[in-house]
Amino acid sequence: MPPGQDADVALAEVHRAEWGRIVAGLARRFGDLDLAEEVTAEAFAVAVERWATDGVPPNPGAWITTTAHRRAIDRLRREARRDDKHREAVLLADDSPAEPVGAVADDRLRLLFACCHPLLGLETRVALTLRVVVGLTVEQIARLFLVPPTTIAQRITRGKAKIGAARVPFRVPERDDLPERTAAVIAVLSLMYTQAYAGTGDAPDRLRRDLLDEALRLARELHALLPGDVDVAGLLALLLASAARVPARVAADGTLVTLAEQDRGAWDRDLIAEADALLGERRRRGRAGGIRLGRHELLAAIHLVHAHAPDAGSTDWAQIVALYEMLERVDPSPIVGVNHAIAVAEADSPEAGLVVLARRADDLAGHYAFHAVRAHLLAACGDAPGAHRAYDRAIALAPSPGMAELLTARRDAGAPLAPR
Repeated sequence: MPPGQDADVALAEVHRAEWGRIVAGLARRFGDLDLAEEVTAEAFAVAVERWATDGVPPNPGAWITTTAHRRAIDRLRREARRDDKHREAVLLADDSPAEPVGAVADDRLRLLFACCHPLLGLETRVALTLRVVVGLTVEQIARLFLVPPTTIAQRITRGKAKIGAARVPFRVPERDDLPERTAAVIAVLSLMYTQAYAGTGDAPDRLRRDLLDEALRLARELHALLPGDVDVAGLLALLLASAARVPARVAADGTLVTLAEQDRGAWDRDLIAEADALLGERRRRGRAGGIRLGRHELLAAIHLVHAHAPDAGSTDWAQIVALYEMLERVDPSPIVGVNHAIAVAEADSPEAGLVVLARRADDLAGHYAFHAVRAHLLAACGDAPGAHRAYDRAIALAPSPGMAELLTARRDAGAPLAPR
């Protein structure tokens, strides 16, 4: 492979794996998110030129970090109006003593808590953290929130401006800081996993396995930090139950495999057992009506119903419908409504599923999942032309080539599309 291609591969990998960590670290050090993002982008631009001729350095992430750090200090030196910042930055040289880790020992988890500042609204905190720490693009975050990219860009810009105006430091979170930030951290990890599992990566491996593994690892760290938090336990159970299906999620040719078609023998039974143990007594009491399960607990319970069915035809759809009815009371989001419609169609009839789905038409007209499910249900009702049109719309809105390929195959074959 020519040196230039080596550099391109290394740059793509370090950008994907290190962008969020570098930006968040610089933001914490200099107290300025805009500065952190700008100098990190500049460091990558320098790397494009240097690595193509000089070769890839032994530690690419450290090279980018050092270059960005130097550029931040140079910029602060040039800006007379930030003299105080400059003096502070000079004191923060690379050989300065390591800062205390506070209540959170894991570096990445600590950055999540630091970025999820309660000064901002929950959605802004989550969007900002997904951009700064996780490194997702504005377009990827917008798809997760089911809103236009301009809306997310505005939230992030306003959030950074609010933090800057209030001179909020990116400090190490202490134990007392955790409760008011935990909900946002849970949301970040859940969406981080969703993005990775959606199959938006490049062929042949459609899944973002780096994000999948990191989200699950961080969820374990969060549970170890807050073992008594039922929402954290629910999140970890959900990610475990979902991760159990990863080995069967992608076919050998790189195409995505629907839940109904997955090889259940390839599912990781150890992860399923671990998820079962986490829900444990709360799941049993929830079924009996003794307690009200939280959003992530209910999602995990739905995943586990699928996990315990020996084949797709044995799925207890009546139980899944009941769980979705409880979930809609806790989280009446459009996507929950779409999956509820699928469950009703499986438990009752396609016509009944279409009735449930129609309630979400206004909310989800621009989302591929709505049209994909509608296409499947119309086909099941015998409306082939309507199904074809709905599939065409879903394909046009698909978030990745892999999903577009899956939907095209479903349209052409008239095969079922069960919840993922």
